[in-house]
Amino acid sequence: MIMADQQKCDSWQTTVIVSTSLQNHESARLLCAQQHRIRFSDGVEPGSFVFPLSGTAFMLVVPQEIQESLENTDLYEKIQKFVQVHRNSFLLLQAPVFGKKEWDIMAAVQIRFFGTNLRVLPVHCNANMVKGMLALAKATSKPHVDTVRDRMSLVRAHLIERSPVWELLRDIQTQMMAVPTGNWTPGV
Repeated sequence: MIMADQQKCDSWQTTVIVSTSLQNHESARLLCAQQHRIRFSDGVEPGSFVFPLSGTAFMLVVPQEIQESLENTDLYEKIQKFVQVHRNSFLLLQAPVFGKKEWDIMAAVQIRFFGTNLRVLPVHCNANMVKGMLALAKATSKPHVDTVRDRMSLVRAHLIERSPVWELLRDIQTQMMAVPTGNWTPGV
């Protein structure tokens, strides 16, 4: 059973709309090598990957694109447009090593877009980036999202059923139900 689930997991394929600016990028080649259907488009933000069946979109940013001042209004406008278009949006900040500059950039973007549907993910290499994008896209696409939701519901029910806190609350509720309710008067 586990082997069958693993084979289904490995054989998952989807359509990915990729910005033409990433046509020669290694990540596009990795997606293609895994038999995903790649469609290049000028209609998406430069540096974007869109998974239409799952409703997720990813924008790749490298620290070299960001000026030293962290007040790169062009980049922030690009991200703002991206967030407005896509309901599940992820910003992929790619750097081989995350030093102070990279963490400052990540913090600045998170603060700037706090309260929006943008999530910022640090990635180190193209292979990990593709693996992460595919995991998120698969988990949010039909029928996988239903399977994940069902499993989470089962886990929740199991935790509640086995939880000592819930057992204690059930015991208290049982004891309270056993207390007679009538015309009880104190001190009589």
